[in-house]
Amino acid sequence: MDATPIRMGQVFSGYAQQARYAVRRAKTAAKALEELAIGGTAVGTGINTHPQFAEKVARILSQKTGVNFIEAVNHPEAQAAKDGFVEASGCLKTIAVSLSKIANDLRWLGSGPRCGLGELSLPAIQPGSSIMPGKVNPVICEAAVMVATRVIGNDTVVTQAGLGGVGSILELNVGMPVMADALLESIKLLSNMSGVFVDKLLNGLEVNEARCEALIDQSLMMCTSLAPEIGYDNAAKVAKQAFKEDKTIRQLVTEQGSIEPGRLAELLDPRSMTEPGEA
Repeated sequence: MDATPIRMGQVFSGYAQQARYAVRRAKTAAKALEELAIGGTAVGTGINTHPQFAEKVARILSQKTGVNFIEAVNHPEAQAAKDGFVEASGCLKTIAVSLSKIANDLRWLGSGPRCGLGELSLPAIQPGSSIMPGKVNPVICEAAVMVATRVIGNDTVVTQAGLGGVGSILELNVGMPVMADALLESIKLLSNMSGVFVDKLLNGLEVNEARCEALIDQSLMMCTSLAPEIGYDNAAKVAKQAFKEDKTIRQLVTEQGSIEPGRLAELLDPRSMTEPGEA
């Protein structure tokens, strides 16, 4: 439904913040996987293992991978539970949800160009369709949504495998193979999709300023800034009458002469409606 205006820059600042949080969550996921159960042998007791085996293996793996692997703080926990995997997968799922939200928003903002919102122009990747010449489908957005769907599904797999009675049974987790497979696939899908999303979509994205300005002028919710001036009920009446008569708020109020033109221009300044305080 129509609502008060927001600047495109503000919208994209929200997407940028989601991306910053995604980086933070990726680091959290990596941190959750640092502890290794190596050296705990079958049930976490470490029987038949040299006391320094786990520490040395973790150090060598760290040197080779650049990841700060360490010996598990508690081997019975590390052997019986895979909560670190569940935590890491949860972080990846959240990243996937953020990616899907951004992709779907861009798909809607780029809908049209004439029969949709049309506020954005998406790059023409795979232009045309099987029966509609010149049609530009939001294929990168749709690919991102599909990736997110798969990662969310993988997270369900990891969660189920970590549950007691499913993958985890007393001192042993038999669900580790499927957990590793699902987690690795999620990492690969998200990393690949993130690169494609930037290269094939964001880098070529354009804002249709004229279309944005036209929609702002047509929006009935421009009446929101009139409420402090003429009251909520009167502003609501203006919105309903403007819709009924197929007029803009500016046009109707100007015709009514209820607000002096200079003051009306101040009240209906869309930028002032995107900042704290009264318009």
